[in-house]
Amino acid sequence: MEERYIASVDLGSSKIALTVARISGNDVQIVYYKETPSDGIRNSYVFNPKKASAPLKEAIAEAEKDLRIKILQVVVGLPKYYVKQESASGKVPRGEEAGCITEEEVENLKEMALESYPLNDEKNEVMYGAVAQSFSTEDSFQQVESDIVGMVSDYLEGNFKVFIGRRRSVANLDVVMNELGIAIARKYFLPDVVAKAVLTEEEMENGVALIDMGAGSTSVTIYKGKVMRHYGAIPFGGKTITSDIRTECGLSERLAENIKLAYGACMPDRLQNLSEKIIQINDENGVPLKQLPVKYLSEIITLREKEIIDSMLYLIEESGFADSLRAGVVITGGGANLLNCASYVTELSGYHVRTGYPRHLFSASGCTGVFETGATAAVGMVLAAKNDRLLNCLDAPILPPEPEPEPAQEPQAEADPVDALFHPGEAEPVETPAAKPEPAEPKLPRENFLIDPVEFGEEVPREPKKKPEKTPSRFAKMTKIIWGKVKSTGEELVGSLYDDMDKNNNE
Repeated sequence: MEERYIASVDLGSSKIALTVARISGNDVQIVYYKETPSDGIRNSYVFNPKKASAPLKEAIAEAEKDLRIKILQVVVGLPKYYVKQESASGKVPRGEEAGCITEEEVENLKEMALESYPLNDEKNEVMYGAVAQSFSTEDSFQQVESDIVGMVSDYLEGNFKVFIGRRRSVANLDVVMNELGIAIARKYFLPDVVAKAVLTEEEMENGVALIDMGAGSTSVTIYKGKVMRHYGAIPFGGKTITSDIRTECGLSERLAENIKLAYGACMPDRLQNLSEKIIQINDENGVPLKQLPVKYLSEIITLREKEIIDSMLYLIEESGFADSLRAGVVITGGGANLLNCASYVTELSGYHVRTGYPRHLFSASGCTGVFETGATAAVGMVLAAKNDRLLNCLDAPILPPEPEPEPAQEPQAEADPVDALFHPGEAEPVETPAAKPEPAEPKLPRENFLIDPVEFGEEVPREPKKKPEKTPSRFAKMTKIIWGKVKSTGEELVGSLYDDMDKNNNE
């Protein structure tokens, strides 16, 4: 099966997440994921395309170098803030001989509803998309899309939620990509793709509110009956918490962000031993500047977090589905990583709350952070784009990285073990033979070589070893001298005994 590649870019207020995935049929393998600090982005929309394109250019160049590819087009997400939702409807006659309702008719009805919906300010507004809420025929009312297909009716009527955004926000995305010479293949409404990457079928069926805690904006998306019923967003999030820490503690923004990521937590009364810890802050030379108690840091975070959660609960109540959320609340996004965040939402709302990570609808290896809450938007766009069989963002397949050349290993002559045994510590330095040209004579058999040619790449003839001349040891010399004296003494003793015997015989 032919492979395709999808590249997605998540332009966030604090980071840019670039993802590259290999698509083979229904199999999705993420081969690259990396986050880069962003610039020129505020409340999830690009307000300065020139600043926003600089870090994105570096991120794309790094990915192309690592994967040895060329990215021609990408899929991106639309801003989450400055989005309003309106209700729209459409109705088309079918006739008695039209037969069963088809998926194509449903799609045509959606397009007609979008085209016919009047924008209040066409110069500054643009349609982000529409979500079908229900369909009706002369016999059935409030039917979902999966049930209406296949029914027979004289007419087809649909009710939709239409999402409208700022035209300038969308146009700035095109400006950023034009600066880089990369085309935009698709633009996705992020609340929908994030929900499908995080929520389960049961949660969307029974009713759930998905709170996406981003850096520049926080949004809530409500699902019921597997249909997105409501959406709302506020223009502050994790960056506001960082700003509070910076202001209250007199720190730089970068240091405040690092402290939040390392020690950030909600509900200071539940920190136990962590609340007793104190963060020592030093300057560049290691000189102590100030001390920051973790409990005080948690109090700063909790106050701002309460404001964010209360705003989300207000949007849920305003939707009219507050009493229909049988599956409770799911929190995701980078802000969901704060310690005790889920418990704090439960305490304020009374709902069952869980933290939403990307569902295991794909495989990935060596991609740090791709299974974290902050990667849900980038992963969601890849999963949404995989259904487009004609979409391919690369001009060539990904090649394995070129292996770095290993330094040449020069063979060394072996030291003579006999010489080393009799003269320890006095072995002469071994000279490394210079590389020799390949001899013209035929090569000797393999068993006549000292070094394995496969390992070292050079064949060195074995030189015959000369047996060392054995030198009598000191012990042998002493033994010979003692034995000589013993022998001479014994001969003298035996001679004297014979003389005594001869003398006695004579007497």
